[in-house]
Amino acid sequence: MSCCPKARVLLTGNAEILLFLSALQRNDAAEVDEILRTSNLDIDTVFEVEDRRSVLASYKQGYWLHNFKPESSWAMGIHICMMHNAIESALVLLQRGAAVNRKPNGKTPLHVACAVSHADCVALLLNWGANVNSLSLSGHTPLHYCTTQESVDCARQLILKGADVNKPSQNNDKDTPLHIAAHLGISELIGLYIAHGADVNAFNAHMKTPLITAAFWAMDARVQTYSEQHHLVCHILLDYGANPNLQDGDKKTALHKASWNCDHTLMQILLEAGADPKIMDMSGSPALQYSLNMTRMRPYCEPYRCLQLLLNYGAVRVYPNQFYKVLEIYHDDPRTVEVMVNSYGHLVSTPQWRDAIPKKTYKEHRMFYDSLFAACKTPRSLQHLARFAIRMAMCCSCDSGIKQLPLPTSIKQYILLEPVGIIHQ
Repeated sequence: MSCCPKARVLLTGNAEILLFLSALQRNDAAEVDEILRTSNLDIDTVFEVEDRRSVLASYKQGYWLHNFKPESSWAMGIHICMMHNAIESALVLLQRGAAVNRKPNGKTPLHVACAVSHADCVALLLNWGANVNSLSLSGHTPLHYCTTQESVDCARQLILKGADVNKPSQNNDKDTPLHIAAHLGISELIGLYIAHGADVNAFNAHMKTPLITAAFWAMDARVQTYSEQHHLVCHILLDYGANPNLQDGDKKTALHKASWNCDHTLMQILLEAGADPKIMDMSGSPALQYSLNMTRMRPYCEPYRCLQLLLNYGAVRVYPNQFYKVLEIYHDDPRTVEVMVNSYGHLVSTPQWRDAIPKKTYKEHRMFYDSLFAACKTPRSLQHLARFAIRMAMCCSCDSGIKQLPLPTSIKQYILLEPVGIIHQ
């Protein structure tokens, strides 16, 4: 990484330099002007300044070791003004000829202003000729650095000055600004980009669309909670034509991601928008398999809701001979077992079923499991068989179709597999 030819790297040991840096940080424009008038300080001098959050710095992918970040960066005075929202001092520098597009540590002043959401600084730089589509050393445009709700005004100004809303990052990810906003769940940016022509079905280098990205990041893995903001982002993307059945590099759809997270709210949003639960990923797994495997790792999810939704939209059921695996996972969750069992016309129990249910669990839910084994020994009732026939006839439109029928709520719930705590023959 090299500085511009005219730039000089100075360590912050000189008293004059310290005064200058302090004046910039305090936005004391009069003192900044005085120092520049009475000294031979180069307007584009490069300083070494503290930058623990890497606001001023940008590095190529793989340049730094994982989890290692330098605590200082190189920056010119105009970069420091952007960092501290020192707009009056920045104007002094620009009027005296400060370079507006240099990047001593990988970012131009415009990148920095966007990164800290200082909209007035963005406006100033654009009026002084800042390159709206300049690339940082990591391959990002200023628009890629609009990453908060507070930066929406920054993004709007960039777009009005010609920023490319569909320009992918020039690195290994190839993310568009829409991917970045979807990842972070910023609906205001999503709406802004779409209004100015962003491609809602754009693929990044990993074949992920903004919808797939938002679906995956809708769960905060650290605290296992779901993000309403990401749900709203998915709603907006779908409303503006995002295809819910596009697949990433592993052939996973947005529904696979939501099912992996066991996010039944988002699963319903996607299913209502036409997501196909029968699509399989590269390993041959449909969305239902993801929910089956992951619910035990999602303490706040409602397993039976996830599976009930998928089944009501035509998901392929577990092969009957493998049903014991459902009991191995959900033996202490009768509601989930009930939903799964009632999705078949008839199931025959096997010795593996008994082995899959621990004795302690059987004692705790004895009434339910006695009803389960009884229902598997004799033909199911005509009422259940009628339910099964209706479900098979309606298939993928079962959920929406049943809700529109002029039937009592209790019958609709029965057809849609709402659990009642016991298996009726």
